[in-house]
Amino acid sequence: MKKKYRPYGEHDIHHYKHRRRPNRSIAGDVLLYVLIGLLGLTFIFPLFYSVCNAFKPLDELLKYPPDVIPRNPTTDNFSDLFVVMSTFTVPFTRYLFNTLFVTVVGTFGHIMIGSMAAYVLAKYAFPGSRFFFNLVVKGMMFTGWVTAIPNYLIMCRLHMVDTYWSLILPAFAAATSMFLMKQFMEGFPMSIIEAAKIDGAHEWTIFMRLVMPNVKPAWLTMTIFSVNGLWNGYATNVIYTESKKMLAYALSQVQAGGIARMGPAAAVMVVMIIVPITLFLFSQSQIMETMATSGLKD
Repeated sequence: MKKKYRPYGEHDIHHYKHRRRPNRSIAGDVLLYVLIGLLGLTFIFPLFYSVCNAFKPLDELLKYPPDVIPRNPTTDNFSDLFVVMSTFTVPFTRYLFNTLFVTVVGTFGHIMIGSMAAYVLAKYAFPGSRFFFNLVVKGMMFTGWVTAIPNYLIMCRLHMVDTYWSLILPAFAAATSMFLMKQFMEGFPMSIIEAAKIDGAHEWTIFMRLVMPNVKPAWLTMTIFSVNGLWNGYATNVIYTESKKMLAYALSQVQAGGIARMGPAAAVMVVMIIVPITLFLFSQSQIMETMATSGLKD
């Protein structure tokens, strides 16, 4: 027999409203929020202190014990930074272009190649699929310091040393994105993919219009990691021509100027962290709003 529909009553509403209430007192809630607030202040203090240092004059930067908040804030450190950069043989805009080009192209290829490989491994069984995935997992065990020499030797054999490709191609082959994307794509229902194929959708259409939007939290997270790695890369081991060097290398030369350049060096810290932090702040809200895969089940 068909079950008769019974609307929710006040007892049901009260039950569902309070069934997940944690078993702790109001004092426990207050203590928890105080601890979380203290941890948040602890984590944000280094960032806040770096920004404050960028607006301190030289005498306050040399003061001991130092003041957290500048007493006489100034923007001279940023103007001095551009003056120092103007004395270099390569203009500041060239360093910025190199970094932006490598970061954008490297991140795009990192996400796309990793996502396409993860889609095949997550949704299709073929001979050797388990072996390839185990190979990717083992590749995550090695840090960039371990793979630096093999990467350099490979780039030498390909005659790509001192080119942008020596930075972009290794970013394409990062194993982290494929591992994370595969874990997310395994939760995407295969029934939706099969229904799309019955409707006449091609594999590329399914991948771009169905799968990728539903694993947005994963590739947004990988975008943050990739941008952070490429933006802060020095690349001094594979890039020798000054006109192809990265912004991080140029700014490190400013920081090596000694006490006289402590002001511009403080401004360098803000310049280097502003892009990754801005990307994280914008992506964080999108990640929280697009957790679509959490409710999808076969």
